[in-house]
Amino acid sequence: MKGKNEQRAGLLYGAGAYGMWGLVPLFWPLLQPSGAVEILAHRMVWSLGVVGIALLVLRRWAWVGELVRRPRTLGLIAVAATVISVNWGLYIWSVNNGHVVEASLGYFINPLVTIAMGVLLLGERLRPVQWTAVATGLAAVLVLAIGYGQPPWVSLALAFSFATYGLAKKKVGMGGLESLAAETAVLFVPAFGFLVWLGVRGDATFLTGGAGHGALLAATGLVTAVPLVCFGAAAIRVPLSVLGLLQYLAPVFQFGLGVLYFHEEMPPERWAGFGLVWVALTLLTWDALRTARRNRAEALRLAVKAAQAGTPVGADPTRPPDKGVGAATQDRTPTP
Repeated sequence: MKGKNEQRAGLLYGAGAYGMWGLVPLFWPLLQPSGAVEILAHRMVWSLGVVGIALLVLRRWAWVGELVRRPRTLGLIAVAATVISVNWGLYIWSVNNGHVVEASLGYFINPLVTIAMGVLLLGERLRPVQWTAVATGLAAVLVLAIGYGQPPWVSLALAFSFATYGLAKKKVGMGGLESLAAETAVLFVPAFGFLVWLGVRGDATFLTGGAGHGALLAATGLVTAVPLVCFGAAAIRVPLSVLGLLQYLAPVFQFGLGVLYFHEEMPPERWAGFGLVWVALTLLTWDALRTARRNRAEALRLAVKAAQAGTPVGADPTRPPDKGVGAATQDRTPTP
């Protein structure tokens, strides 16, 4: 019973995290007339404050001293902080400039980009269905490029920046709160310096926009941290395969908002491109679920065989062999 309750709670946390990320396009327009860079700077500054308070309450500070003694990890965190700032800034700009649908496409194709990076940078091998999915994704980008009259640069930049962020996070291997604290700490000085510079020039909107506007800018810290906390709670309660399915909630919500709420145009060629992307993601998801079932069956078979053979207790007969990058698309924390 306890296990079922934990999984149910995990599903709720996961749906809450991805639901909030999917509905965040409703929040960024409220911050106008602040520009995308000013909003981004506030998000960096206030996120550090929120995460710092959370770590203080949880008394999780031991990792700081260990991190300082690891320059390679610090360098990876600096890379992660840089690419996620590009991702955040571009996403805010795209929402506030009528490109919500194109932004959602970036997060739809992100799993395909992640797999491609795994092959090109990590030497991972793909199964036939994964190759088909990647090829279908490339065809979708080609169709969309013809429809737009140019490649969908916003979508591609969002997808590649977030895939690079995921790769850096994988190498760092820190928890969600800790890694966000480290990343925002790296970003804090330039972000705060930019806000001070805006204030000196008289272009800052934090105080001139009124108390309500200032409160909304401060709330960017909560908008960043709360979904991440929910995601972390989900990640320890449900399998990665379940998280892999839940992750599509965010771009689905974003796409729905772009079409139904913001009334962005969807000509036939754009529907065709999105349709190909959805076919690719369906293939990818089906293959991942099938591989997960095979791995569980193989683990059970090895466990039964080991029990019959009297394998020593210290051995690990249940670990299945590596079968490619089926779970590669699930090893990330989307933070649009």
